[in-house]
Amino acid sequence: MSSENNSPRIHGRLNLEQQRKRAKELLKGIHAGEPEALARIAHHLRPLPDPPKLVDAQRVIALENGFSSWPRLKHHTEALAFARIHAGVEGDRDMETVHIRCGSDIQQGLRTAGFLGDFVEFADPFCTGPVPHLPLAEQPLRRGRFVAEAFGIEEGDAVARMHREYAALERLDHYERIVLWFEHDSYDQLILAYLLKRIGELRPKGRVELIAVDGVPGVERFVGIGQLAPEVLAWLWPRRISLDEAHFELGERAWAAITAPTPEPLHQLVSEGTPAVPLMAPALERHLRELPELRSGLGLTERLTLRILRERGPTTLGRAFGELMRIYEPLPYLGDTMFEWMVRRLAEGVVPLVRIEPPPPGDPWFRGTLHLTHDGERVLSAKTNRLDLAPDERWIGGVVTPGKGGSWCWDETNGCPVWRPSLGPGSTGNGMEENP
Repeated sequence: MSSENNSPRIHGRLNLEQQRKRAKELLKGIHAGEPEALARIAHHLRPLPDPPKLVDAQRVIALENGFSSWPRLKHHTEALAFARIHAGVEGDRDMETVHIRCGSDIQQGLRTAGFLGDFVEFADPFCTGPVPHLPLAEQPLRRGRFVAEAFGIEEGDAVARMHREYAALERLDHYERIVLWFEHDSYDQLILAYLLKRIGELRPKGRVELIAVDGVPGVERFVGIGQLAPEVLAWLWPRRISLDEAHFELGERAWAAITAPTPEPLHQLVSEGTPAVPLMAPALERHLRELPELRSGLGLTERLTLRILRERGPTTLGRAFGELMRIYEPLPYLGDTMFEWMVRRLAEGVVPLVRIEPPPPGDPWFRGTLHLTHDGERVLSAKTNRLDLAPDERWIGGVVTPGKGGSWCWDETNGCPVWRPSLGPGSTGNGMEENP
């Protein structure tokens, strides 16, 4: 693990004694006239204290960790310590519990923190590929086939896994408590919408609870629950909420909108907000922004990827993915395999927008180098619309683009979906219709 990934700003693990030591070292550096120490205090404290005291250095340390004051940092570290001890003593042992997560990333962390309940992974990536309205019996097959084709998995294995995950939801009645662990991005929130809808149908006898997170004190770039240390998972545990009828109704409505053949129901839901799960509306809007942008015909992830290549020059796939997640993406949601799939579609279309230079023999895929093509530059600059270049069919939930006679697009200026008709003879491509 790199020193960056081992930073408290990444995993949230904060030790008060360590922070006190850092404050003393900072004060010592300030008194010694060290340029770095002087720059740090000058950056955070105006006017500069004369002379600086330990309390000033402690405040700088707190601010660098994302807290407004040293007492707030101290309170949070004490809460983490309490949660670590409390989870080890009690945790989920008071009830027969199952933890549901859209991946296996916190399974070991929960065990380390002292939780003993069962763990169910439900990880169908609804943010990618076709998600039309289907009978329940057909959904695992359709999604399994997509996952196999997109991500290079044996179809039988992918379909079998989907069937296992969907079937696991049928056995929730065994538990006294069902806890859903989800963060704020579209990958998580689309899965959460389905789970709320499905659990609302199944009505298991146990209580249903939700931990929904969009940030953690002291974590600078919160991407997901999976990055958090075990004691931070334990700290989240008492922050779960009980779900009621409003949550299940939201799941039913959100899932119907996600799988609808037009984006209008989903945009309507986003416009009204999702007070039962406040994190859901922004994630659903981010999902809508994967529609082809009206001027360029690129989904937001595609557009940001081409921007990285324009601004950084030829870049390895791994570096492009890292830049996307850390800097460019407003609400990070996709994993590296989903990114590779998206990039290969850009490279393998009738008119390639990127070129992939293969890595040296034996090296992993992410060491291949991405190049922006001339056509990619023209599309990114909106001199050409990708929809006019015979792109492959692409799905955003239940919406397929391009569709018959045109395509649903996302109007960035007005923040809404619009219908763009296909180009006809002599058309400039600027016309729009209200509906297909």
